[in-house]
Amino acid sequence: MVDIETSTVSEEGYACTSQVGDFDLQIDATDETGPNPNAALVATYASCYLPAFRVGGSQRGEEDLGKIQIDASADLDEDDDLSAIAFDVHVEADLDDETASDIAERAEGICHVHSALRDELRADVSVYPGAF
Repeated sequence: MVDIETSTVSEEGYACTSQVGDFDLQIDATDETGPNPNAALVATYASCYLPAFRVGGSQRGEEDLGKIQIDASADLDEDDDLSAIAFDVHVEADLDDETASDIAERAEGICHVHSALRDELRADVSVYPGAF
């Protein structure tokens, strides 16, 4: 049994539309009609890591983290392949360094995208408590 099914179509050029459940996702290698695949991957990684960070907070007894914002950045190599990803995680709650670090580590174990990436491409994460 398959757990996830998508359908991706390109009528011409480098733009694609992926049907993901009831949603259409526009991806364009040339960044004309949507984000390129590398940018979409970085955004998907951040959108998986953020709720994982909340779950990690709950596991640590931090139920109310407030607003969380991830500013993600990535480097490309000479072949335009992702070579590094970094997350700056801004958290409204005023966490001490040990708690923030523990929650970030727990989030890595919870985030499915993190688990799917090769070790050298996993995000370098920085957390900024009391940010808002």
